[in-house]
Amino acid sequence: MSGAVKQEVRAYLRCARVIGVREREEVWPHSSQCRCNAPVVFYYNSFAGDGVLYLSTPTESPLLSARLANINVGGVVNAAGSLLNLQSQRNANSDDGGSADLGLIGLAVMGQNLILNMADHGFTVCAFNRTVSKVDRFLANEAKGKSIVGAHSTEEFVKKLKSPRRIMLLVQAGKAVDDWIETLLPLLEAGDIIIDGGNSHFPDSNRRTKYLASKGLRFVGAGVSGGEEGARYGPSIMPGGDESAWPFIKDIFQSIAAKSGGEACCEWVGDEGAGHYVKMVHNGIEYGDMQLICEAYDIMKRGLGMSSKEIGDTFTKWNNGVLDSFLIEITKDIMYFNDEDGEPLVEKILDKAGQKGTGKWTAVNALDLGMPVTLIAESVLARCLSGIKEERVKASTKLEFVGRATTFEGNKEQFLEDLEQALYASKIISYAQGFMLMQEAAKEYGWKLNKPSIALMWRGGCIIRSVFLKDITAAYRNNPDLENLLFDDFFNKAIHKAQPGWRDVVSKASLLGLPIPSFSTALSWFDGYRTKDLPANLLQAQRDYFGAHTFRIKPEAATAKYPEGQDIHVNWTGRGGNVSASTYQA
Repeated sequence: MSGAVKQEVRAYLRCARVIGVREREEVWPHSSQCRCNAPVVFYYNSFAGDGVLYLSTPTESPLLSARLANINVGGVVNAAGSLLNLQSQRNANSDDGGSADLGLIGLAVMGQNLILNMADHGFTVCAFNRTVSKVDRFLANEAKGKSIVGAHSTEEFVKKLKSPRRIMLLVQAGKAVDDWIETLLPLLEAGDIIIDGGNSHFPDSNRRTKYLASKGLRFVGAGVSGGEEGARYGPSIMPGGDESAWPFIKDIFQSIAAKSGGEACCEWVGDEGAGHYVKMVHNGIEYGDMQLICEAYDIMKRGLGMSSKEIGDTFTKWNNGVLDSFLIEITKDIMYFNDEDGEPLVEKILDKAGQKGTGKWTAVNALDLGMPVTLIAESVLARCLSGIKEERVKASTKLEFVGRATTFEGNKEQFLEDLEQALYASKIISYAQGFMLMQEAAKEYGWKLNKPSIALMWRGGCIIRSVFLKDITAAYRNNPDLENLLFDDFFNKAIHKAQPGWRDVVSKASLLGLPIPSFSTALSWFDGYRTKDLPANLLQAQRDYFGAHTFRIKPEAATAKYPEGQDIHVNWTGRGGNVSASTYQA
């Protein structure tokens, strides 16, 4: 049964008016004309795959059924639960020409592939693009013979959609999204749904959710990960916004999403911009994973003098262990890829990394919330450092490496095992920081984030998908209120097992003059996090000395002169006076 039919079915019964289809039981009160006393239960099980609507009273078997095609308006369900004279009815708000389950605007690669994915799963999709010629080319080629229709104007596009209209925007984040919303507004009706599937910044999604709600419309900000291949065959989808829209898009999204262990890598994330927020953190973690892999590559290449093939062999081995992941898999493929002259293509690529901003957004938001998400921040800064290529070239001629050792000395095989553990441990730190950030954001923005579902959504379809994520899912399912990933028994043991090799890799790489910002910050964060007393006491004293910013005393050191829990200022020099500055947190 198609998702649209499920959402649009309407049955008017003497006992109850069914106003929606949900994948759970819904109870509606009886009308005044009803002759029976018990409420009617409306039940639909989409996993049955038989397109059957189940109607019964709570005391009767829910297996009394009728196919939707045979439901009659005005059918009766009596107290015994018998079902008489029923037939299907389309949503009263749908226009006569509406046939598409969803409309998608934006026919770049991601948009086209998502449309094809939806068509493969039995949905009818209307395609539209501001450059209308793209619609015709798409229909004549990739979309030919599929359940895909096109439109040549916004008005035609909207008319071809079933109600409530579901419109997905796959356009450039920012002004383009707002412009499309304004274009669509006059053509839509109350209850219609606009979905932004681009890489929008979550504050924009917060704003759009409120704005469209004021117009009687529903907004969904859906993070979509997996690249063009994921969009075509199963992405990870992270929707948030107006939750009342979820029953109308759930079937479509969960049908096209990647599957992991039989579960769709798509679940409702939370209110307003929560979906795009989780996608933002996902992208930040992606930055971290990629930077860590690049640092491991550089250690093997320049530190150990390994060839691209040898490095590829190592990544192949790692991909059969705890590091089994999409990014490790594609990295070994890149290492094996030779140009026409037989040389590794990767060695010819300019070392100047690009970025689209989502990693930066994650780092900035972490600073705004006061959360130490150091690995993602260092990964963003590493891309910035790569961007000043010309300056680095000049620096390479003026700044020399000076150290006691210039080449690696030791057991190479053992070091490669240590490097694998260092990469694994640093990934654990990255994810621990990411979930800490999301946990703090939920408090700050009043969201209810489902951490086990988030980990599940990332297990398949997305760029950071890995075997590793099944352990994170298990950790948060065992304890949804887990304060930190490192407190879970599995990860606690893993991080302790990895420590000796991790420390050895960081120290040896530093001694050889190799830049490892993400490896080193992961280890430094871990050492800071596990430290009961950090040197911030001295920092507070310094701040009070030069700026009278005050400090607080340790509980065990509290006295009548220095009471616990109060902001204290000391005249350190005898000349500063006793007036303190205002106390605040930046």
